Amino acid sequence: MATSTATRARGLPQPRVAPPAPVPSPIQPGVALAGLAAALLLTFVTYSTQGLDSALLLLLGLGLGLALFHSRFGFTSAWRQLVAVGQGKALRAHTLLLAATAIAFAPFLAAGVGPSGQAVEGNLSPVGVSLLVGAMVFGIGMQIGGACASGTLYIVGSGHTAILLTLGGFVVGSTIGAAHFSWWEAAPSLEPVSLAGVFGSYAAGLAVTLLVLGLIAAATYAVARVKNPPPVGAVPTASGFARVLRGAWPLWVGALLLAVLNLGVLLVKGSPWGVTSAFALWGSKTAANLGIADPASWDYFAGDKGAALQQSVLGDATSLTNFGIIIGALIASALAGAFSLHRRVPARMALGAIVGGVLMGYGARLAYGCNIGAYLGGISSLSLHGWVWGVMAILGTWFGLLARPLFGLSRPKPTDGVC
Repeated sequence: MATSTATRARGLPQPRVAPPAPVPSPIQPGVALAGLAAALLLTFVTYSTQGLDSALLLLLGLGLGLALFHSRFGFTSAWRQLVAVGQGKALRAHTLLLAATAIAFAPFLAAGVGPSGQAVEGNLSPVGVSLLVGAMVFGIGMQIGGACASGTLYIVGSGHTAILLTLGGFVVGSTIGAAHFSWWEAAPSLEPVSLAGVFGSYAAGLAVTLLVLGLIAAATYAVARVKNPPPVGAVPTASGFARVLRGAWPLWVGALLLAVLNLGVLLVKGSPWGVTSAFALWGSKTAANLGIADPASWDYFAGDKGAALQQSVLGDATSLTNFGIIIGALIASALAGAFSLHRRVPARMALGAIVGGVLMGYGARLAYGCNIGAYLGGISSLSLHGWVWGVMAILGTWFGLLARPLFGLSRPKPTDGVC
């Protein structure tokens, strides 16, 4: 009460409060058991055919799916809320995730080796026309398709049929982007820029990264004081210990868990968590099997990448974490009573899901990754391209918000009760 009185006395808008979170629906044991059986079977097959490291990546993916669903950790909604009404709560969670991941990565990327002596490297990519165009196109696609790369996977796992259309569009767009990769790669660009090199040491580059992230988080509070945005809507949650399996986790918990799991991916795989390269692989293998195209002749699959076209998708590290995310989210949603198959999707929304997916898939190939590989992986690796990706994706978000009504989608308004 004292805070509200002081706020009114200074002439500032009084912060709005979200309504209490609803109680979750009953556990769906059949779905949960089916998800657990799928996880055990796929882990066994992966371990038997691909080895321990591959099985570990699948398990890390399961953990990512659980963390993404329970914390409802989103990138699409975060940027939409920020751009539309100035709500920065979710973006502050991004800054925590980025900071925690950068700190966790630092000793290993600085040394170039993991604890067992295996080589590890960050995501460092060029900054040029391809990145600028691709990240903006991805940002537009996020708002039309209704989810980002990681969001698409965990929402598919929770049973939302419309997102299957987004995933299909993602695969198609990624495949077309892979086919066009050589053209975009030839566009003007700068060599990859590491902040560790710019500021003279890895420690200095990390310090600058953390400083900028802190300034961004502070700026979101300043924007909120001016715009007084609607609060973020609460999701169903249990209370007490049951919240671990049946409730919504705080965003900060999701951010820290995702950082730890991303570190696990780095140490097992040798590079940070990614999502969309698997979509390009799935689409390209399908196109080759159907005789539609010859992906082996594309520059995108030159070198080591070409081997992936000939082997099982279980041999692809990114595919394994993707499969894990879907199954992990399925189990988490069933425990929360939130697994739901949507059989009817309005035509305009279905079109938006497909178009948004295609734009995201194509944009990700141009921009050397998505919100996970380029934005999270890039900034956490002290790469300049990660920062540029984020700025251009926010610009794309603005254009995407303008397009949402064309596909029957809403956008937050300052007068909303929640966003």
